[in-house]
Amino acid sequence: GAIMNIRIALGVPLMLTLSAIAAAQDDGLKVFISADMEGVVGAVTGEQLSPGGFEYERFREFMTEEVNAAIDAARAAGATEFVIADAHGNGQNLLIERLPDDVTVIRSWPRALSMMAGIDDSFDGVIFLGYHTSTANLRGVRAHTMSSASITSVRLNGIEMTEGSMNAAIAGHYGVPVILVSGDDAAVAENQVLIGNVEGAVVKWAKGFHAAETLTPEAAYEVIRTRTASAISRIDQFQPYVLDTPIELELSLKNYRPGEVLGYLPNVERINSHTIRFTGEDMIEISNFLTFVTNYRIDMQP
Repeated sequence: GAIMNIRIALGVPLMLTLSAIAAAQDDGLKVFISADMEGVVGAVTGEQLSPGGFEYERFREFMTEEVNAAIDAARAAGATEFVIADAHGNGQNLLIERLPDDVTVIRSWPRALSMMAGIDDSFDGVIFLGYHTSTANLRGVRAHTMSSASITSVRLNGIEMTEGSMNAAIAGHYGVPVILVSGDDAAVAENQVLIGNVEGAVVKWAKGFHAAETLTPEAAYEVIRTRTASAISRIDQFQPYVLDTPIELELSLKNYRPGEVLGYLPNVERINSHTIRFTGEDMIEISNFLTFVTNYRIDMQP
């Protein structure tokens, strides 16, 4: 029944689907899920996205159930192992007691590889849930890159990045492809353009920075299940997103003084009043540098 439902949802020949699922079940598939929150069904403002917002506790539940929907569909299609990175806000959003007992969850910050903490070359595919557009995009709910308060542009090798494409490049460093991205229509489209061949699960349609036309939660979970099943069924068709090395980062900051102070580092060039340049040997160096820039404070406690 489950296989037939997947076949109907995908509109692909039954034998193709059966062979793909059989191969997955024989070999086992390890899936990494990076879960953000701005792209979750119904989320439109800070009222859903941060502790203290009147809807935050409810939307933690919706975020968790989107993860469960992806896990359930991936497992039905042959995936056997999951690691989930809680990748939004304080990194403590997912209701871990509602997740299956055979997964592990990475929480809180700072951590190496940030939203991709836990990724390595043992994974077969990566799923991005609840993702959003970049700060350079003219559309998208809560469009930003890493920090809406502090960062106005992130370019790698001259390409304007989304959080999704940066995280895809981290996965690509380990030879692991992104297979699915969910979020609003603009976020799915932007990430598909940058990353390439990747399944998209649209759960809402952006109407403004703080506005969207949205599915209801159960309808969104069904979209995620269907698209996840499709992605797992053709997992061999996806290619890792790999940037040429060394990688040049250009980071534009909203405020003046961070660029001034970062310019004192010997490996940082201040190329204009608000923009710095850093060259990393690979995406690991780039990610570590960005983690430093976005977390360091001399008065940090403890």
